[in-house]
Amino acid sequence: MSDDNKPLDDANESAKDFAQEAKQTANEFTESAKETFQSSGDNKKILAGILGIILGAFGIHKFILGYTKEGGILLGITVIGFVLSCIGIGIFMVWITSIIGLIEGIIYLTKSDADFYNTYQAGKKPWF
Repeated sequence: MSDDNKPLDDANESAKDFAQEAKQTANEFTESAKETFQSSGDNKKILAGILGIILGAFGIHKFILGYTKEGGILLGITVIGFVLSCIGIGIFMVWITSIIGLIEGIIYLTKSDADFYNTYQAGKKPWF
């Protein structure tokens, strides 16, 4: 009777080995995916933060993160501000968009990598 169960035992053992290898492969894939997302989030974090501080009035940092509508709003207000700068009010418009970019750039750079990714890339929070 033990000879009759030997093929069945071998099949069960092979299935267990296969399942364990599949779990290990899935865990390795998950870890590499997390590293990839975190490293790309870190690169976007630094790039968006620096561009927010330097060129924040033009909304470049918003375009980097994929917020085209919000980036267009900042860019449009800045362009209108430059056009209206001859009557004085435009200077305030440009100043306000510059301050918004500066504040957002500082916020981006002071957040941890995981918080930045969860808030701005995965959570899609467009402002501050």
